[in-house]
Amino acid sequence: MEHFPASAWITESAKAADQGPGNLLRVVLLVSVVGIGLVAWFLLRGYGNK
Repeated sequence: MEHFPASAWITESAKAADQGPGNLLRVVLLVSVVGIGLVAWFLLRGYGNK
């Protein structure tokens, strides 16, 4: 097992954080799609009762 100094780990995590809005954008899109599906289900389920 390789041992890295703490400064190397911090540097690597800082580089990973500078990759852009990739992870945040994925989470926002996933929550939006799930939310749209739930809203559509909630609105359309009322039409089946008539």
